[in-house]
Amino acid sequence: MKIGIIGSGHIGGNLGKHWAKAGHEVLFSSRHPKELISLAHDAGENAKAVSVTDAFNAHADAYLLAIPFEAIDQISELYAGEYDNKIIIDATNPYPKRDGDMAQKVRDANYNATEYTAMKFSTANTIKAFNTIIAEDLRDKAFRDYEKLSIPYAAQDEEGKAIGKKLIEDIGFDAFYIGSLSDSSIMDPNQEIYGRSMEIGKLKKLVNRTRGFLRG
Repeated sequence: MKIGIIGSGHIGGNLGKHWAKAGHEVLFSSRHPKELISLAHDAGENAKAVSVTDAFNAHADAYLLAIPFEAIDQISELYAGEYDNKIIIDATNPYPKRDGDMAQKVRDANYNATEYTAMKFSTANTIKAFNTIIAEDLRDKAFRDYEKLSIPYAAQDEEGKAIGKKLIEDIGFDAFYIGSLSDSSIMDPNQEIYGRSMEIGKLKKLVNRTRGFLRG
């Protein structure tokens, strides 16, 4: 797959390197693409550094959003004609202290953060993934043959579910399907599985216990 990385910090940078290693074509992007040249070089021959505009103009199969939550509105509006029918992988998190009032409004709304992203990128197929894992674990614990960590994810439909699973498993993590985007609230900041890195059996037990408590 051709994957555009929108925001190439700790999450986007490491995911891009992992996907390039797994054989995907990776486009690292930011507002300052020259600063990403060394990152693309480290990622190998399957990666290059481009501007955000060039990443969207490249018509990638999927786009990873690893940007501050406050940038979602602007990105979705600027490139509305470029992500139609593409996969959007939402790795963002709303932090009011960093992202301001819009993040707080989403935190207080009757929809969750990923549902907000899906509304903004309405012509794309949105997946929620990679927003809960500790950045150091994402960097250091990919491609393991033992004691694999699990990545929880949510999807809009069966196509998104299959692609999300593949992109997680391609880089050596176990994929744990949370459910639809409305089920992804459990992945948001301050929720039970946010910031937790664990094996799939432990994650499943935690999710089941949390959902049982919420229903009870």
